[in-house]
This record gives sequence, C-alpha cells and structure tokens, in this order.
Amino acid sequence: MSQHHNHDHHDHDHGHGFGHHHAHAAPADAGRAFVLAIGLNTAFVVIEFIYGFIANSTALMADAGHNLSDVLGLMLAWGAALLAKKSPTRRFTYGLRGSSILAALLNALLLMVACGAIAWEAVLRFAHPEAVAGTTVSIVAAIGVLINGFSAWLFMAGSKDDINVRGAYLHMAADAGLSLGVVIAGLVVMYTGWSWLDPAVSLVIVVIIVAGTWSLLKESVLMSLAGVPANVDVGKVNAYLASQPGVSEVHDVHIWPMSTTETALTAHLVMPGGYPGDAAIDHIVEHLREDFSIHHCTLQVEQGTTKHSGCMLQVAHDHDHGHDHGHAHAGHAH
Repeated sequence: MSQHHNHDHHDHDHGHGFGHHHAHAAPADAGRAFVLAIGLNTAFVVIEFIYGFIANSTALMADAGHNLSDVLGLMLAWGAALLAKKSPTRRFTYGLRGSSILAALLNALLLMVACGAIAWEAVLRFAHPEAVAGTTVSIVAAIGVLINGFSAWLFMAGSKDDINVRGAYLHMAADAGLSLGVVIAGLVVMYTGWSWLDPAVSLVIVVIIVAGTWSLLKESVLMSLAGVPANVDVGKVNAYLASQPGVSEVHDVHIWPMSTTETALTAHLVMPGGYPGDAAIDHIVEHLREDFSIHHCTLQVEQGTTKHSGCMLQVAHDHDHGHDHGHAHAGHAH
C-alpha cells in the first residue's frame, strides 16, 4: 500500500511514498511440532529423572535437568510464535513480533546455563566418583536419543529461516547428542567399571553444545539490538535504491528485524523530479521484498531543495565520519 503526502517542512514541499508489506509468521505446522515435542519431552523428563536417581547416574539426572530446560525453552519458543501472530495495537504498533527475538535470546541463554550446570555436576562427580548402573543408564538414555532425535527432526525444516525455531531445534539436537553420549558411557561403564567416564562424556558434550549454541546467541543478541539481519546485504540494498530512476541520493537508511522472520526498512530517497507515483514506489517495495527479504518498507521521497536534517542518527553518523550529504551513502544502516 502506498500513499503520497505533501506537507510543509522548512518552507519546502516533500513527497513521501510509503510502501508496506508483511510476511507470514511461523509456518502453521510449527505449532503442531511444538505441542508434540513438548508432550514427549515432558514425559521423558519425569522417566529419566526417576531412573537416574535409582541408577545413581549424574549423567542421567543432568540429562533430565537439561531436558527440563528444553521443555521450558520449547514452551517459550512456542509462546513467542503465537504472540508473533497477534495483530498490532495502539501501544504495540508492530504487534508482538519482537517476542520471537526475545525467545531466541532467552533460549540461547537457557542452553548456556544448562551447560554450566551439567559441567559443574560432572566436575563434582570427578571429585567424588560413585558406582553407576550402566544397563539402566544406557536403556533410558537410548529412549532419549529416539525422543530428542524425533523432536529435532520436527523442527529441522523451520530452523533454516527462523532463529526462534532454530533455538528449539538446537535444544532437541543437543539433547539427542547428550543422550547418545550417555548411552555410550553407560555401555562402557558396564563392561569396564570406569565410573569416571560418565562425567567425562558429559563434559565433552557440553563443549559441543556450547559451540553449537554460540551462533544462536550471537545472532539473537544482534537482533535484540536492532542489528541488520545476517541475510540482508546493506551495501546491495543501498546500491539498489540509489540506482532507481530519478533517485539522486539515498540517506537515512535503517534496516532492522521486526521478528525472527520479518525485516523492516526505512529510507529517504532524494528525487529532484518529485514524487514518481505510487506504481514506482510499489515496484521498489516489491523488489525489496522479493530480492532482499525486507517485508515492511517505508520510503520517504524528498526533492532535495533543502539540506535534510531528518534523522539525528544520520547527522551523528556524518559528523563522526566527516561526510556531508552531497552524495549517496552506500553502506550504513542502524
């Protein structure tokens, strides 16, 4: 949708074209995946903790604790996916799309905290080794491999395009790996009596989980700070806008994530010939959506008859870099 507004600003008329496009929220089948994964993992947490206590296995009880954190993480991600579909209100004019970013960040932090707890328990067990019932440990953990592996598979497709779903996927994949390690440790302990192997395997898997979670944590922090999403090339966006017919300059470009699946953009286009018409603005907006995955665009058209001073962030940017507004800025975004 586009509109054309003329208003007086420092005694000069400026045309403003506004184009808005919205993407769909998380796929519908993600809801079913969340319900199924939460149900399966909740049941398994109870079973695993009980048998871990009976078998005197820190690895099994720690795995149950980690699974519990994953159930909470799945509920968090699912709740955010539902909130992201809420319609905008007067107070939340973008709706609650940003909740998916918060969920991804909290999930990454939850994984890190869980890893710390598992590592701490493993270190304590090294200091005070105890006998482990290897058969029980291996059987229960093997069930965990199946449940967590299946749960991870449910989220695999959606994890490529949505870091909120990727957080759920990483939780489940990490759990499957942790359970597999516990299976192996249980079997070896059963035949060798090496009780120290139980906590040792826990530590190794913690390192693997932390390595896999780091990218999720980094990307969710970047999104929380309104950083340009990794899949958007700022330089190419600026170059595209600057190359449009009638555009002599591009400035005040801002690109930020509205949610884990949607990106917004605002930009000022200096067009000395005046407002090019709704069809031209719609064409630009459509191209930004199709080629750059930018779903919500607001483009302000100016005739360049006065020195623009609209965005204080841009003024600060130009002052810091010794630039003036006499040329197109090809690579900054906030």
